[in-house]
Amino acid sequence: MTTNVLILCTHNSARSVLSEGLLNHWARRLGRDIRAFSAGSAPSGRVNPHALQALAKAGIDTDGCRSKSWDEFIAEGAPRMRAVITVCDSAAAEQCPYWPGSPVKVHWGYADPSNAPEADKPQAFELTRDAIGYRMLQLALLPLDTMSDAELQQALHAISTS
Repeated sequence: MTTNVLILCTHNSARSVLSEGLLNHWARRLGRDIRAFSAGSAPSGRVNPHALQALAKAGIDTDGCRSKSWDEFIAEGAPRMRAVITVCDSAAAEQCPYWPGSPVKVHWGYADPSNAPEADKPQAFELTRDAIGYRMLQLALLPLDTMSDAELQQALHAISTS
């Protein structure tokens, strides 16, 4: 059974998009039945071009990347999430909607690479991509099919402190 993971950031233009791409990449590479999605509470409507460039530079497919609202994932017929991960402090502080199925929730904060000076943005996005990629790899390696929600919660929290 597919494990669906939703990654949230306020604007769904950088960190959450990087996370979605990286988790889907690792899941495919490892043959894991995991599907990542990303969304925002106040989506910008566009993906930051530096995020797309950082993913492409790592050989990760960016076709279909788009900025979208978390409302898509509470609508009828939306995939049921097993885990919801916030990757920015403002999204973590917001009142999230009720997620059907009561998924496991965790916060993995990252500094916003969009705030770097323009000349430093490519490197800031690549460093953020690498930090996110490490955690997403750890998530993809978990024995998700045999873990209880409590065990998953504990494992995701442990990843956030490593």
